[in-house]
Amino acid sequence: MSRKKKILVPEARQQLDRFKKQVMKAKGFEAEDADSVKYEVANELGIRLSQNDNGELTSAQAGKIGGPIGGNMVKEMVRLAQEQMARK
Repeated sequence: MSRKKKILVPEARQQLDRFKKQVMKAKGFEAEDADSVKYEVANELGIRLSQNDNGELTSAQAGKIGGPIGGNMVKEMVRLAQEQMARK
């Protein structure tokens, strides 16, 4: 499955994927790789998500899947930044 979203620094993709997997693992998700996390979240929510076409997926369902992933990543980034600022 190709990625449609482009990150500002393509060289950071590997680190972002590792960070996503680490954050979601702390939340109880045990995906093999960062891309598999969304399938685990969807499964837990009872939303059918396929690796091919998800044209029948509503925006609300997509938000329920992606929200916890992105939200938890942002919360962790903020926590890390606050921790780093407190040390200075």
